Amino acid sequence: MTDVTSVKTARRPHHWRRDLVELAAMFTAVAVADAIANMIGHGPDGPFLLIASAVALVATAAFHTWWAHRHSHAPPTVAPDTVGGARPGDPRHGAVPAGLADEGNELRETSLWRMRTTVRDAPGSLAALCTALARYEVDILTLQTHPLAEGTVDEFLLRAPASLQAQQLTREVAAAGGSSTWIERADAHDLVDTPTRVLGLATRTALDAAELPLALRQLLGRCTIHSLPAVTLSGRPAGQTPPEEGVLEETVMRLRDPNGGAITIERPYLPFTPTEFARARALVELDARLGPRVPRSEDVLTLPEGNEITVRRADQSDVAAAKAMHERCSDRTLSLRYHGPVGDADRYLTHLLSPRFGRTLAVQTASGRLVALGHLLWDGDETEVALLVEDDWQRRGIGSELLGRLVALAVDAGCASVYAVTQSSNTGMVAAMRGLGLPLDYQIEEGTLVVTARLEGCAAHEERPRFEQAER
Repeated sequence: MTDVTSVKTARRPHHWRRDLVELAAMFTAVAVADAIANMIGHGPDGPFLLIASAVALVATAAFHTWWAHRHSHAPPTVAPDTVGGARPGDPRHGAVPAGLADEGNELRETSLWRMRTTVRDAPGSLAALCTALARYEVDILTLQTHPLAEGTVDEFLLRAPASLQAQQLTREVAAAGGSSTWIERADAHDLVDTPTRVLGLATRTALDAAELPLALRQLLGRCTIHSLPAVTLSGRPAGQTPPEEGVLEETVMRLRDPNGGAITIERPYLPFTPTEFARARALVELDARLGPRVPRSEDVLTLPEGNEITVRRADQSDVAAAKAMHERCSDRTLSLRYHGPVGDADRYLTHLLSPRFGRTLAVQTASGRLVALGHLLWDGDETEVALLVEDDWQRRGIGSELLGRLVALAVDAGCASVYAVTQSSNTGMVAAMRGLGLPLDYQIEEGTLVVTARLEGCAAHEERPRFEQAER
């Protein structure tokens, strides 16, 4: 109420009394002029005197109009320290706030930035940095501080004018005392505060063990995650297992995998902070405490010929059923899937069915026999899709159904693309990829075909219905 009252009282009221006085003076002047005209008009020089009086009145009116415009009522100016705290740039003062255009009072285009810089651990260091940003009308939306042994790492989410370039922003930060500055574009997802985002990632990890690599990637930004098993496919130790508390080496962190082996996270362009390391370790510890878990949702579908099949998530408890399916598959089917000796096919199953390396969908018949597997595999920064359908169940649309569901899972996980590695003679896999209706890239090297589907603009959970949903 104080601010509103101060602005209203600053307006000058309309001077209606002065207008009445001017109107009375005008009527008096007309009466006097009429009397003078009657007295002079009857004299010998009366007409000349009347003309001279008219010229004098016109000159007086012109002077009065010029004087009124020169001394018009200008709007009052409010001092910076008046009641209400109105200052230049304050919306209550009538000025355009930061983020608005100078002309037309239209919204100015802005951009979101994520910025990290290191400042001295001394009073006033952060204030100098904020002052430098304010000079360019940069709004600080969020701020996190990461104390280190030497200095403090400050992480900002900024809204800046679109005309402000990253190089200019970096130079100003450096001039204000910031060092090792890193900056990249942000989006609306970064507006979620960090505690809320971490709780959401923890919830997803608690519901599904396959979410851990994705949660780590979303927590740490652009990074490469490798899950290394404790032993290789040949049974040899894969490498040294990191200690229980993990290892942090600037741009690399190593954590012990609850399933055995290690999880290695690399981010060459930006060192990890101790706070980020602690958050990643907390997610891994949560996964270890909850143990193996996979959502047990099932979809019962009806094939065109009337047979019912069930599509569900699979895990390492399905290894025996998957090996039995391998025995019913022909050598050509297995070679098209595994690109190697057929006798080694069973050795891949423990790895493929582990939720640590991706997600697997299984198709089983009404009798419970496993007849198809679809894999979505995390491969560093990329995502691979792979299909295996038992010979007697091929050419019925099962592969296309699995592929569509795998792509929906990839979109939900935030993957930009998925790729399939097969042989150029595998027309069934190529047809399934083309049936997605997505932009495809083809790459052929020595008979090996790599088909990449770009997922930009593909809606999450978008599944193309192929079979009728069976009722139970």
